Amino acid sequence: MPQFAKWNYLLFNNIYPMISTADFSSLCRKHQLAATHQRRVIYETVMSLDGHPSPEIIYASVRKKIPSISLATVYKNVRTFLESGMLREVSMHHGSMRVEPNESEHHHLVCTRCRQITDLEPESLRPRMTRIRQRLPRGFQVTRISIDVLGVCASCAAKENSNSMKPTRREKTC
Repeated sequence: MPQFAKWNYLLFNNIYPMISTADFSSLCRKHQLAATHQRRVIYETVMSLDGHPSPEIIYASVRKKIPSISLATVYKNVRTFLESGMLREVSMHHGSMRVEPNESEHHHLVCTRCRQITDLEPESLRPRMTRIRQRLPRGFQVTRISIDVLGVCASCAAKENSNSMKPTRREKTC
């Protein structure tokens, strides 16, 4: 079985449903936050973007709806959503911050070249998760287990292979 086909069945759909104004207000009440217009637009933007957007990507999209919004405001609200539990931070150690609304247990495939992050179903790592939980130090309280599988995505691998196939250009000598 080709590598792509092997992993294809493990991937989640990274697109999330839109939320109504009433649902957003209710969600904010649940997390003890004021349901402001800016927060709603930022949250809806995160929900509408594919994958695991950075605050800069969120900002670029939010500016189309609120041109006067600042990057600092987007960062502040993203942090507020993270602290309240409305969003989750992904791959905190891979460069820029990435967020996601996917609250279900899952892991990530991370391309070390382009930094693309893709959800990976927990079933693929279930036996390993059991062993990890069994080996934790006594008294350690787990809040979340997140595994990142690092590698090179198919797109970057294809680019790398096509570049290595090109003949190198020789310089003329006198």
